[in-house]
Amino acid sequence: MKQIFALFLLTIISAVPSLSQAQMLSPQDSGTGLQPIDRIVAVVEDDVILQSELNDAVAAIQQQYASQPGQLPPIDVLRRQVLDRLVLMKLQLQRADDQGVRVSDADVDQAVQNVAAQNKMSPDQLHAAVEQSGLSYTAFRQQLHDQLVVQKLHQSVVRDSVSVTDSEINNLLNSPSYKAGEVHLAHIQVSIPSGAGPADIQSAQNKAEQALAAIKGGMDFKAAAIRFSDAPDALDGGDLGWRRMDEVPPAFVDTIDNMKSGEVSGILRGPTGFHIVQLLGQRAPSKQMVTEYHARQILIRPSELISADQAQQKAQDLYNRIVNKHQDFAKLAKDNSSDDTTANAGGDMGWFQQGDWGSLVGQKVDELKDGEVSQPFQSEAGWHIIQRLGTRSSDMTTQVARDQARQAIGNRKADQAYEDFLRELRSSSYVKILVPELQGSADTDTKVAS
Repeated sequence: MKQIFALFLLTIISAVPSLSQAQMLSPQDSGTGLQPIDRIVAVVEDDVILQSELNDAVAAIQQQYASQPGQLPPIDVLRRQVLDRLVLMKLQLQRADDQGVRVSDADVDQAVQNVAAQNKMSPDQLHAAVEQSGLSYTAFRQQLHDQLVVQKLHQSVVRDSVSVTDSEINNLLNSPSYKAGEVHLAHIQVSIPSGAGPADIQSAQNKAEQALAAIKGGMDFKAAAIRFSDAPDALDGGDLGWRRMDEVPPAFVDTIDNMKSGEVSGILRGPTGFHIVQLLGQRAPSKQMVTEYHARQILIRPSELISADQAQQKAQDLYNRIVNKHQDFAKLAKDNSSDDTTANAGGDMGWFQQGDWGSLVGQKVDELKDGEVSQPFQSEAGWHIIQRLGTRSSDMTTQVARDQARQAIGNRKADQAYEDFLRELRSSSYVKILVPELQGSADTDTKVAS
């Protein structure tokens, strides 16, 4: 699932004050002092979507594209797209609740800090910006909460259904179709509903052909994605970001590999519908050189027999014996270290990359010179004394390629697994659109009999 926080704040804090009431007044009511009446626009299982919710969500999208209003489709199409997104969000939240997915206040607090940091703000500045936008801070936190719930649901769905074997990695890397490097892609996806018949497939193909014709006629690809795509990222212009070539579905690799930056593909048939892809950029693979460190350590861990203060004092005494009395580090480590993995080797940690032993240990090792011994420092594991023995630059291209291949295969499987989950969720749930002008061609009461 794409990271949601980068654009989330932009959408929220840049939104104009709520347009829901103004948009719900009819022209003859405007200025008469009559109170607007909210209405239910959709029933989603045992929940509802109100007109005010839809209006606020549409207003936020319109504000997001305020500088490029021509990118947006006609307002009736935009409302249907936004409503579909709201429906899918409701269904995911309901399923998450059924499965016992929970998000704590501490999780939301951390998300607030992340959003603030990404936008170069303090949490207090973020709070003020949200309030200034016309959105209540409570509503902002609720939206963050809901996004976190959906992320956890995504993780739970793909956790048990996605695994990657060494043979799959080998097959990918040895495949004649394997391509290295990265590509920046945008796409338009015209989905075929579950259980589609020939008429549904033809309708989807016709829509894809309309999208391609519009692009060839001069429509910006981003605008075409917003107007025609059924993908969840349609309102983001279909931007998929940078992806390694091994993350691209195999059926599309040859097409993309023969494209130039800015070029648009023809209509590609995939397992869930029809696709049009634009290549926005590409990067060649590079050699992966990393710095490795060789070090040894003594770890003094507090226990039932040694208090935290005693552990700190013992670490300080050992440091003095090493630095001031020049006693043998290896012997002291073997006799005193609490780290079972290194103590018998005289504290030798072997060669490792900076983050392999945790960020704090990596930071301390990086700050040392070869042969230098650190002052005792505390981590969650206990009190450490580190001596850096050496550094080297290693070519990790092969290992990085394998790691990336594992991740690419996993991501591809996860994307497909969650897409299948969403299609099943939507087709098996009761969803009734109550406003005729908001109904699409496939909007009928749906519920798979149990």
